[in-house]
Amino acid sequence: MADAATPAIARFEQLLAAGKDGALLRFALGSEYLKLGDAARASTHLRQAVAYDPGYSAAWKLLGQSLAAEGRHDEALAAYRDGIAAAERKGDKQAMKEMQVFARRIAKQLPSA
Repeated sequence: MADAATPAIARFEQLLAAGKDGALLRFALGSEYLKLGDAARASTHLRQAVAYDPGYSAAWKLLGQSLAAEGRHDEALAAYRDGIAAAERKGDKQAMKEMQVFARRIAKQLPSA
């Protein structure tokens, strides 16, 4: 999905180019790229989001989803586990439960898990 940018992505990329970087902007970009099916670009932005805010459980969840979509299941499982820990620290029970379900599904497919 090379450069098939939506108007939202174009706006977010402009903000990024203007130096307005941050967890929320990276989350928004990652989310939009994931919707387009560009999991690799989504993963890049979502990794930045959790680097800016390691407690951002929604970003961890989307990071796990984007990595899984790329076929990077070990990394997706690690992202979910980090996200579960972040959600638990914040008391975000819903995100924690969702990531636990996703992590279990991936773990069942992995011989190393």
